[in-house]
Amino acid sequence: MIGSFTFENLPCRVVFGSGTLASAKAEVERLGGTRALVLTTPQQEAQGKSLGAALGALYAGLFSEATMHTPVDVTERALAAMKAWDADCVVSLGGGSTTGLGKALALRTGINQLCIPTTYAGSEMTPIVGQTENGLKTTVRDAAILPETVIYDVDLTLTLPASLAATSGINAIAHAVEALYARDANPVTSLMAEEGIRALARALPAIAAKADDREARTEALYGAWLCGVCLGTVGMALHHKLCHTLGGTFDLPHAETHTIVLPHALAYNALAVPDAMARISRAIGAADASHGLFELAKRLGAKTALRDVGMPENGIEKAADLAVTNAYWNPRPLDRNAIRDLIARAWAGEPPGAVEPAA
Repeated sequence: MIGSFTFENLPCRVVFGSGTLASAKAEVERLGGTRALVLTTPQQEAQGKSLGAALGALYAGLFSEATMHTPVDVTERALAAMKAWDADCVVSLGGGSTTGLGKALALRTGINQLCIPTTYAGSEMTPIVGQTENGLKTTVRDAAILPETVIYDVDLTLTLPASLAATSGINAIAHAVEALYARDANPVTSLMAEEGIRALARALPAIAAKADDREARTEALYGAWLCGVCLGTVGMALHHKLCHTLGGTFDLPHAETHTIVLPHALAYNALAVPDAMARISRAIGAADASHGLFELAKRLGAKTALRDVGMPENGIEKAADLAVTNAYWNPRPLDRNAIRDLIARAWAGEPPGAVEPAA
């Protein structure tokens, strides 16, 4: 039976397909932009310059210092660049780091954003930005943060290494997993969540087997879009809190951290969300959702231990303390000791354990 719910459809234009990057100039014009600042990471600077050339007279300049976890000092340098080039909009080309920088600029200035993702991060579909200052990552949710337009071009993902596709894709799956048991979950978002998980769980092994499989790349990007919509429409829970804590505190790689933590966070909540567990199991074709996601990561060759991505063992206790500080809503009450054990298992790369309810 369907009960009462609230569903908010976010106002974002999506252009999806192959070769759609060619529409970037028209989309900037559609937004009323006349001087676009292109944003990239240092690694994608050449792609940014090429895009700038395609924008022609609309191209104001390039800022290529986007980095993980959206450090506030980088945002401040980008703001100075915006002012120096008199930019009236931004075009973010890249993964979650670049998207995050564009969103941070929009939050501060109200400018329009055209976002062109090259990974499966999904953050381009959310009115949320995570920002890091003095080793602490905090999130802000505001309508001004949501990009006005997103161009999904499958061609841009064909060169994404299979290893990065794997972790970026599981990062996207994490958005949909938590959407299934979010406090404000609803039937519409749950449909998108299950379909997004299914698409990615099917596409990622195909990409691992044949990196240039265009059909699989298309399905993965479609799944990532759906998962991003889920993240933008409903709230987050323990998994995202843990990843924000670990990433911001220990400067861990974003997608890899999500990939490692997800099965463990899901195991923690499993008994409290049987319906969500059933939907995830069905979507990934596994008898157990948390173990199925752990095995999927292993099958894709992704790292499954936090120690292998740079987390020190002596950080486990600090991470457990932070996870229950300013906590996100979660379907199962937060037990500091149980969360500490969860983090320890994830640090060691052990399979997710069965978590008994607190006495």
